[in-house]
Amino acid sequence: MALQDFQICDRDLTDEQLTEYLPAQAIAVDTETMGLNPQRDRLCLVQLCDPSDRVTVVRIQRGQTLAPNLKCLLESKNGVKIFHFARFDITTLRHHLDIYVQPIFCTKIASKLARTYAPKHGLKDLVMELEKVELDKSAQSSDWGNAANLSDEQLRYAANDVRYLISAREKLIAMLEREERWQLAQDCFQCLPAIASLDLLHYQNIFEH
Repeated sequence: MALQDFQICDRDLTDEQLTEYLPAQAIAVDTETMGLNPQRDRLCLVQLCDPSDRVTVVRIQRGQTLAPNLKCLLESKNGVKIFHFARFDITTLRHHLDIYVQPIFCTKIASKLARTYAPKHGLKDLVMELEKVELDKSAQSSDWGNAANLSDEQLRYAANDVRYLISAREKLIAMLEREERWQLAQDCFQCLPAIASLDLLHYQNIFEH
């Protein structure tokens, strides 16, 4: 089912969509959930975008525990998976769909390392500065569980959350390289799977005294 300039599918990517996405060197990814506790709040949507601006919104059904084509794509070492606040998304994808995402780039971590002159590192502020686009966040806190009846506003919001991440990543890498923090950023990204494991086991502040 097509809606404007993105595709909607249920439960998983189609085989054809998987074939189209797999060669991409970068895939932007986001999730929408019923809340911010992965073990309590269910996963409702997974959004994807590739460098060709091919955007897909996958509706995840209540009780669903597998999405084989999504798993194949997000675990493929071929292309980097770009998130904004990857810590939450990779934890959610692991808990609900047994997906262990790799390799990972987090625009929020990159922003905090590169944009030390800025007080705000949310996606809206980042995209406004780097892409000169003002994201409409009015649908951010809404009922994503009613997947069959999501409004056009909700779906556009979900699609736009991945549409600018690939370009933002390139600009952030340039800034990190210029400030000699690119290797530090990569080291941080490699720690994210371990942090997701700690989050799922409810460990907190283990690096503090």
